Amino acid sequence: MKILCVVRNYAPHAAEMMSQTPSEPTFFMKPDSALNPKQLPFFYPDFSSDIQHEVELVVRIDRLGKCIQPRFAHKYYNSVALGIDFTARDIQRKAKADSMPWLISKGFDGSAVVSPFVTLESLGKGTNDINFSLQRNGETVQQGNSGNMIFDVDHLIAHVSRFMTLRTGDLIYTGTPAGVGPVSIGDHLEGFIEDRSMFALDIK
Repeated sequence: MKILCVVRNYAPHAAEMMSQTPSEPTFFMKPDSALNPKQLPFFYPDFSSDIQHEVELVVRIDRLGKCIQPRFAHKYYNSVALGIDFTARDIQRKAKADSMPWLISKGFDGSAVVSPFVTLESLGKGTNDINFSLQRNGETVQQGNSGNMIFDVDHLIAHVSRFMTLRTGDLIYTGTPAGVGPVSIGDHLEGFIEDRSMFALDIK
C-alpha cells in the first residue's frame, strides 16, 4: 500500500508557507508504518519540538490503474476519509535549509491519521464540493472545501498514475488548506467532513 501526499494544493496554504503555487501536482510518500487508522492517541515524539497538524481529505483507490485519463479517474474511487498529515516542522526546516530530503519529518510512526471512509453516495456529492475542518480543543483551526483545490482529485489520480501504478488500497492525501499549526501534549483534535465527526484524537 502506498500513502501519497500532495504538496501545496490550496493556494492560501502555499502562501502561508511562503511557497510558490505549483504548476503541476507534486507528491511525497509516507511509509505504511506512519498510519494511525484506529484513532489511537498521537504520542508526541521525543525527536521534535514542533509537531504541526495538516488536515486533509483522503481518497482511497479501489482498483488497479496505470496511465489513467482524467475523464476515467472517477471510476477508481468511491469513498473519502479525513486525515491528518502530522509534520515535524523543525526537522523539515533544517532539512530544507541543508538541501536534504525531509522524509523523516513527514514519515515517522503515527504521522498519518486516517478516519473511517464514507461513500460519496452517502455524502450526496462528488469530490469537488466537500467541506471539511479540524478543531483543536473545540476551536476550529482549519477549514476547507475540496472545490478550492488547485488540482482536483481526478487530475491528481491521472498525474500520479503516469509515473507509478495505483493499486487497490492506496491512499491519496489531497493537500491541506491554510491554518496549519502546532499541537501540544494535552490537546484534543476532532475532524469533520461536512457536519459529520470523522475522528477524535488526543495528543499525549
